[in-house]
Amino acid sequence: MTLTERKKAFATLGTFLSQFTPSTTQPAEGIPFNEDYFDKYLNLITQSQIHNHWFTPEQVYFATAQWAEALTTENLDKWLDNYNLESVKPKTVALVLAGNIPLVGFHDFISVVLSGHRVLVKLSSNDKYLLPALAQYLVAVAPELKQQITFTEEKLEGFDAVIATGSNNTARYFEYYFKDKPNIIRKNRNSVAVLTGNESKDELFALGEDIFRYFGLGCRNVSKLFVPQGYDFKVFFEAIFPYSEIIHYEKYANNYDYNKAVFLMSNFKLLDNGFLTLKEDSSYASPISSVFYEYYNDIESIKQRLESESDQIQCIVSNTEFSNAVKFGHTQKPGLLDYADNVDIISFLSKI
Repeated sequence: MTLTERKKAFATLGTFLSQFTPSTTQPAEGIPFNEDYFDKYLNLITQSQIHNHWFTPEQVYFATAQWAEALTTENLDKWLDNYNLESVKPKTVALVLAGNIPLVGFHDFISVVLSGHRVLVKLSSNDKYLLPALAQYLVAVAPELKQQITFTEEKLEGFDAVIATGSNNTARYFEYYFKDKPNIIRKNRNSVAVLTGNESKDELFALGEDIFRYFGLGCRNVSKLFVPQGYDFKVFFEAIFPYSEIIHYEKYANNYDYNKAVFLMSNFKLLDNGFLTLKEDSSYASPISSVFYEYYNDIESIKQRLESESDQIQCIVSNTEFSNAVKFGHTQKPGLLDYADNVDIISFLSKI
């Protein structure tokens, strides 16, 4: 199967996914195999919360829409035209996937398949249904792909390379277990926003999307703010108030109540608006329903710090001149060229 044929299959998948929006979900004309797969995927969206309470239909619709926008012929060509994949000798690449947000491992999956390798997928128990459903649709569109795609719940065996995602603790296990294979091992990372105090209300509102999308569970969610001395958090709280409905979701509310109680019992000083707590803290990883913040005196010192600690950072949101800064509201809208941990997975796959 040629690269062109594989790209065509994924572009068809993108067209299939474009039908699923929370307001206008209905079958479109002319989409291959819609009669077999439309209702199946729609049921997965509506029932996703049964399998993982954090995967509300709204969040799965959002993830689906991002992949629908990404998987176009134009985007696939732009992404892959700079690589030489026609000469790749197929090998088996194992994927150990996370399950913190819907379809979090899909970029790894499509990268392996598009590069011409066989993929051996070990799913997280928290996200077991969405990716296999999309794989089934791909195989319907391009039956040749069936030989490239395998899912397993058993011990990984018979693979040539591996891409594994987990916590800092599991990463140590991965590094030992997979030390004899070409590998990419991903650890905990967090995203930050660097504010100057000159942000518009619209920018701060968009920052709320970066904080609250997927309830803050993703490594691309902003969990830490850097703000100048004397920053007025009242402006920030007013801008993000439209996200207050999140407190009515029980699991989020339980985390809010618990984490707030823990902070207060420890006599930490908090800023609180009823659905988000802000705590002054030098760490990057804040708990659900809380964001850490830290004051700075000059922006250059923050640039130097974030550069020196780049192995802990996934995204930097700012309207200042940070290299590779992400626009407000766009952390959970990565493109195909936005590689996790800034590791070029296609280059890795082309050389194994």
